[in-house]
Amino acid sequence: MAEETRPPKVMESFPLFTFSQANQAGQSFGLSGSLKKLPPPPCVEVAFSEPDSGFVSSLSDPIVIGDGHHGLTLFKGRVNTSDVFGVSNSDLVPGTYEGGLKLWEGSIDLVKSLRNEIDEGRLNVNGKRVLELGCGHGLPGIFAGLQGAASIHFQDFNVEVLRFLTVPNVYRNLIYTSTQSHPPKDNVPASSNVRFFAGDWSDVHQLLLPRFNDCQNEVASVTECDTSDAYDIILMAETVYSLSSLHSLYELTKKCLQYPQGVVYMAGKKHYFGVGGGTRHFVRLVENDGKMRALLLAEVADGSSNIREVWKLSYK
Repeated sequence: MAEETRPPKVMESFPLFTFSQANQAGQSFGLSGSLKKLPPPPCVEVAFSEPDSGFVSSLSDPIVIGDGHHGLTLFKGRVNTSDVFGVSNSDLVPGTYEGGLKLWEGSIDLVKSLRNEIDEGRLNVNGKRVLELGCGHGLPGIFAGLQGAASIHFQDFNVEVLRFLTVPNVYRNLIYTSTQSHPPKDNVPASSNVRFFAGDWSDVHQLLLPRFNDCQNEVASVTECDTSDAYDIILMAETVYSLSSLHSLYELTKKCLQYPQGVVYMAGKKHYFGVGGGTRHFVRLVENDGKMRALLLAEVADGSSNIREVWKLSYK
């Protein structure tokens, strides 16, 4: 199952691939090998190719969010990190594999908070441009698609995560499921409006915001740039685990978020023991910058891990 080495392309397509069983949700971060980070891989766009429907449905498990008549069923792919990266399921390898194949609890927390925001009339996703950073399974972005988002872009550090997990999972939840429903759902975004980008947060904006990037090379002030590529809503779950990447993550959100109405929803652990980051470190960075306000939406202390939080960030 090893993939032939080849130079990176601008577009990467999704091949069929067989994975072994993986755990439902990750609950801890482990580090493998040396902590010295390798140079980031080049940024590339991964093509949204349609996999075989039997392949997709057989390699996914239902995740029920909520209960009773208010329950929402999404699907997660079954992917084993040892099959794709050759590391154990609990490992992070800085600069090589950043945990994207696990389903972290923060993704579920974020979907629940988004649902509550919509139910309470504080968020309207319909017709909006949505970006999910560090997407992994992509459940928050998928939920936005089910709520009528006009376009959804998924970003992850690893090409492999997007090709082997995110692409088939998005297809399973948005495209395949909508065509199997009776009547077929017509509010999900067309596949042409769903895109996937791999790369480091320090430079992936070059793909996400091509017009903005060209403009920055020509004018002195960012406010003079065309921001039509910017996103109305940015989603991110379990992205704030490493202190060393918080600054580049925050700078990316500021570049990508539509001004002044854009909003960021962030879910994660209050503190990540062993890797140094956490939601409070990120919020402190936001508050010290002074351009955005942070509002705590939810706190989860269910005993399955250390305290988890969901925050909402918006421009002042």
